[in-house]
Amino acid sequence: MVTIDDVRRLASTLPRAYEVLVRDRIKFRVGSLVFLSFSPDETVMGFGFPKEERAGLVAAEPDKFLMPVPSDERYNWVRVRLSEIDEGEMRELVLDSWRMCVPKRVAREFLEAS
Repeated sequence: MVTIDDVRRLASTLPRAYEVLVRDRIKFRVGSLVFLSFSPDETVMGFGFPKEERAGLVAAEPDKFLMPVPSDERYNWVRVRLSEIDEGEMRELVLDSWRMCVPKRVAREFLEAS
């Protein structure tokens, strides 16, 4: 099971990423763009994901993935239950979400160095 501390360890290493607390919710941003957000109880993580692909993702694994709350449906966003993913899947979701927010050069340089 993945915890918010596991996500924090990875997200804190990403160039231009930083953690904020907004209305008692932990979020990770690049500039003003949020690429990760956690539920108040820290069991669900929202992350950047292409709008046109999210219905398929949720339909394929409804016990794992959730549609965004109605107020977030206009964004490239989906949610995942942390208890349903492992470290490798968390890493993929976090990196893909972060890559949506940074310049391609920044992502490429980080990924090449890793």
